[in-house]
Amino acid sequence: MNLLIINGPNLNLLGKREPAIYGNETFEMYFEKLQQKFSQVSLTYFQSNIEGEIIDKLHEVGFDFEGIILNAAAYTHTSVGIADAVKAIQTPVVEVHISNIHAREEFRHHSFIAPNAKGIIVGFGLKGYELAIQSFV
Repeated sequence: MNLLIINGPNLNLLGKREPAIYGNETFEMYFEKLQQKFSQVSLTYFQSNIEGEIIDKLHEVGFDFEGIILNAAAYTHTSVGIADAVKAIQTPVVEVHISNIHAREEFRHHSFIAPNAKGIIVGFGLKGYELAIQSFV
């Protein structure tokens, strides 16, 4: 099984950025733990701060992989382009957010991606990625 995790803008700063919300662990450190825990799954990781690169990656794997775990970060609330890419591909997408977006600023309560996602996981910290992987295996 091939699964891809895509992280959007500013998630390259995990471990440094707002540790009270996002924790102290880098995503790369956490990703190694995921690979060990789910050794039967081929996990790939991609991060970009650029909307078009995220769309290109969705197009690239969206007809071949068994699942995509997408944390589009701020683009969740602004990008019709990413939402359209999720709608256009065949691979199911699980939307993940580290924080509880519904307990944050009002503008974060709306997701353009959600209507086309297989499911949404919010507010469980990095564990949300593990839960998303479990939804595919």
